[in-house]
Amino acid sequence: MGRDLSALFDPVSVAVVGASDDPAKYGHAIAVQALRADGRRPVHLVNRRAGTVLGRTAAPSLSALGEPVDLAVVSVPAAGFEDAVDEALRCGARAIVAITAGFAETGAAGRARQHAVAERVRAAGAVMVGPNCLGIADNTTDLFLASDSFTPGGVALLSQSGNLALELQLRFRPHGLGFSRFVSLGNQADVTLVDLLADCARHEGTRAIAVYAEDFGDGRAFAEAAAEAGKPVVLLTAGRGDASARSAQSHTGALTTSADVVSAACRDAGVELVATPRELTVVLAASEGARRAAGRRVAVLTDGGGHGVIAADSVETAGLTVPELAEPTRQHLREALWEQSAVANPVDLAGMGEQDPGSYATTVAALLAAEDTDAVLMTGYFGGYAAAEGGLGGGGTALADGERGAARLIAARHRATAKPLVVQSMYPESPSCRTLAAAGIPVFAATEDAARALLATAPATARTGVTPLPAPAVPIRQTGYLETRKALEAAGLAFPAAREIHYETELLAAAAEFTGPYVLKALHLLHKSDAGGVALNLAGPAELLTAFREMHARLGAPSYSVEAMADLTDGIELIVGVNRDPRFGPVAMVGLGGILAEALRDVAFSLAPVPADRAGSLLRGLRTAALLDGVRGRPAVDVAAAAAAVETITTFAAEHPEIAEIEVNPLLVRPRGVLALDSRAVLA
Repeated sequence: MGRDLSALFDPVSVAVVGASDDPAKYGHAIAVQALRADGRRPVHLVNRRAGTVLGRTAAPSLSALGEPVDLAVVSVPAAGFEDAVDEALRCGARAIVAITAGFAETGAAGRARQHAVAERVRAAGAVMVGPNCLGIADNTTDLFLASDSFTPGGVALLSQSGNLALELQLRFRPHGLGFSRFVSLGNQADVTLVDLLADCARHEGTRAIAVYAEDFGDGRAFAEAAAEAGKPVVLLTAGRGDASARSAQSHTGALTTSADVVSAACRDAGVELVATPRELTVVLAASEGARRAAGRRVAVLTDGGGHGVIAADSVETAGLTVPELAEPTRQHLREALWEQSAVANPVDLAGMGEQDPGSYATTVAALLAAEDTDAVLMTGYFGGYAAAEGGLGGGGTALADGERGAARLIAARHRATAKPLVVQSMYPESPSCRTLAAAGIPVFAATEDAARALLATAPATARTGVTPLPAPAVPIRQTGYLETRKALEAAGLAFPAAREIHYETELLAAAAEFTGPYVLKALHLLHKSDAGGVALNLAGPAELLTAFREMHARLGAPSYSVEAMADLTDGIELIVGVNRDPRFGPVAMVGLGGILAEALRDVAFSLAPVPADRAGSLLRGLRTAALLDGVRGRPAVDVAAAAAAVETITTFAAEHPEIAEIEVNPLLVRPRGVLALDSRAVLA
């Protein structure tokens, strides 16, 4: 069930330590907000000078109150922070909101102080948000312990930025969105993002969870909690650049960026990943009605060709489709509209809306009822007649009244169907559009926002959940080529026959054990091909010996591997690797491999281990997936065997946390079975 945070969100009593009359101090803002709910629970103000604060008697200390305190907000200078926390614990506090800064964010010494305080809090059986946070609020329990008030609603916001919360407050307002809870995460010394996410998932007053995080702490636990939340989780994050790949020693590491890792975790967990506060608002507005489209087919309705074409492009760019409507739907529309209306998709009223605003409602009803549509986007001028009576066409009040009536009909039809309807309007604040918004229909000013909202209602793509990490296996100490290969063979991965050799006599003996053609590899080189340490397709012992003498003279490697040359004629070369991310743990990558792996960058990611069914989906999602089914006379390859190999490799990597990077490249997938042709691993 996770940690008990009841004292944090619905305490019996509250004390603000550091309450002040000085508007420049944070203790002043917190005290002002806290007193808004004085009738819900006792609120005590504590200031070491005693006297009065905000016209109320202030106690010089928590101990001086003479009664237990359930939740203490600590907003004092850093020098007095530990003493304030210790006193709160002695006074029975079960929860602490630590506003005070100057701890882990300042360096090692501050981190040590912070750790020590958190240990004492946990030992006392209490919980602490922060330090270095901006407070919390819970509109469902009248708990106001942040510097600003938040409009009530169904969104819980867990944020590492206070200003972002204020921006979202402004962006939410036109869409009727509000907050159930707000928590400033701070340094997460005790209560973490994962703890809060799990608690908000259980909270009846929360319908959706919005997260802004720069530091996930345990990113894998975040993904697991989000996957189990049972509510929409929308993530806005920063720092998703490629800095993590700079020191990578394998192709897998070099191709894996922080953005790839976060995107993979969000996809596996079913989290909506967004890039801006505006996009976060759009997705939440679309999620508010909890409507899901059955498919990805969108009907676009407009009363002007330009808006329709632009909207269709935006919908397709978002990853949805705007298919031509089936003949029965088109015939129904012909009967309802006038002759010049276009009914294929986009559906263009072609000026009919100016004569009869009710045609919007008629058409929306037809498109929502059509079997060949999954969602509807209405775009363009709707809302303009009521916004400016006497405007376009000189229709005046009659057109405005007609549009308002059409809005009521559209709202009624929307309530009677489960299909999503999204509106883009040049006049989103018009009375007609406000009628639609009040009925739960998302209304946007920008076409791209409407398209993104539709994507948020589309069927989720491969929400697979997060596969639990296996128990650690006995660590491996050597990750040379042959040691890594032997370990993977023991895990069930097939390799060609191979022998390690040091001298010419050993080389000739190895050649006698299996027939050519042969491969010769110089060992103890991480990137053997790049260094000229691989010779392929050596026909017989004589060619093998010549290649050995040349390679040894050039590289002087301490040992070499003689291997059977695989038949590459009908195979596809893949790359399968795992890179251990410091936040999300092992992350798998699959893609088109061989020497072109980094050049083509046709790869997909998932948290490891990757079960075979998920691996198959990743392979089918590659840009070059058509190659797997055979092209230009080549046979199809064994995708099921490739997926099973991905499971084997990624499970092995997940069992060995001592490995920082591991990859098999190439993994040759043939019409029947797979063969690993090369592997490498790097210890952490």
